[in-house]
Amino acid sequence: MKPRLRFAPSPSGYLHIGGARTALFNWLWARQQGGTFVLRVEDTDQERSSLESVRAILDAFRWLGLDWDEGPEVGGPYGPYFQSERKELYREATERLIREGKAYRCYCTKEELDRAREELKAKNPKAAFVYPGTCRERRDEPDLPFVVRFKTPREGSTDFVDRVFGTIRTPNAAQQDFVLVRTDGYPLYNLAATIDDHEMNITLVARARDHIGNTPQQILLYRAFGWEPPEFAHLPMMLSPKGEKLSKRHASVSVQDYRDRGYPPMGVLNYIVRFGWSLGDQEIFSLKELIENFSWDRVNKSDGKFDEKKFADVAFEHLKREDLMPLPEYAERVRPFLEKRGLTNVPEERLRAAIPGIRERARTFVDAAHDLDYYFRDPPELDEKARAKFLTREAAAHLAGLRDALAGVEPWEAAALEAKTKEWAEAKGLTMKDFAQAARVALTGRSASPPLFEVMAVLGREQTLARLARGTELAG
Repeated sequence: MKPRLRFAPSPSGYLHIGGARTALFNWLWARQQGGTFVLRVEDTDQERSSLESVRAILDAFRWLGLDWDEGPEVGGPYGPYFQSERKELYREATERLIREGKAYRCYCTKEELDRAREELKAKNPKAAFVYPGTCRERRDEPDLPFVVRFKTPREGSTDFVDRVFGTIRTPNAAQQDFVLVRTDGYPLYNLAATIDDHEMNITLVARARDHIGNTPQQILLYRAFGWEPPEFAHLPMMLSPKGEKLSKRHASVSVQDYRDRGYPPMGVLNYIVRFGWSLGDQEIFSLKELIENFSWDRVNKSDGKFDEKKFADVAFEHLKREDLMPLPEYAERVRPFLEKRGLTNVPEERLRAAIPGIRERARTFVDAAHDLDYYFRDPPELDEKARAKFLTREAAAHLAGLRDALAGVEPWEAAALEAKTKEWAEAKGLTMKDFAQAARVALTGRSASPPLFEVMAVLGREQTLARLARGTELAG
């Protein structure tokens, strides 16, 4: 059977960068093995879940380029793919466990349990509270609120082989009778995930290391239902620079944040895949390379610390390199950032011509849009300091002469423009230092830009001559 993997986010907010890493590992294995990647929405927490969050998560997946074979918007043979629509399945399974004596209704109130915790803490401050099994053998069914608890075996151990961490053994005596269903009738994670993974024929559950503690409970549930558990793989954690759980205090943790900051999606994927997976000393990967080379035996056990500078460097590498981001894709992805600057209806031909001159310096698409702005804004925004320094009265005559000299250049290309400019300058006894910065400010509004003749070539004859004329007026 070809592998079936899943990612099951809770729609209570954005897609966390750590969640994206988990989804990526599942997606890579499914794609490499010709398997199926399932997206399932765990929305049983009705207070925190929202359709807005579902849309945000799906948008993040689309932006990252991680498509799903089954799930919201695409359907599939094992739906529905929202847990809130599978309540009847969970209810029937819970009743079966109760009927078979493998689970029971617990009527202990929160106040009673809190009191028991306080009493234990008074006796032994370091002791961890374990539910004492008060209702474990209870036979009456009063008309009172209840939760449903699993009747955990008290002998033996629950063992499994993790594809990353190896054999993990948990004595059953160390576990408690964990809750399966809340008083509102909604299942908790362990029950719903176990049932859904079985019903959807998931063959490998890969998730973050902080879920290792849930796995013995889920395996107990598999055994109680008489089902064969899937394989498990637990992934090292993404931590803050100080070794704490990664949160907004330490970095942007939303995938959408990196999209809005102008990071390329493959740059994001490239950085997060290195949290727990490696291929020798290689740092930069295309998506094709990741699919071809991903394997579980290259996933390590050590957690990684988030490094914003390294993240930015990896993303920049993807922006710079034509083999990682071809020019047409770069042009498509930078357009929304130009539009945010009010630059709409940007000509595709000029955009593609301008990008090579700025992509070696622009570290994000936000930077790129800033660097491209003057090609499409007419007149360009003028840096007043640059104007005062370079558009002097002396410069006015040089700009007028340069404009006249360039008017008839054919073809309008950088090499021909440079040759004509040098010819004119020599005839006038000038050097580039005498007029180049004034010309740059006239053409771009700035004192720094790509090479002057490349700028002219991209702007075209009409724009170049018009801006040199305007520069002449401003200088005069």
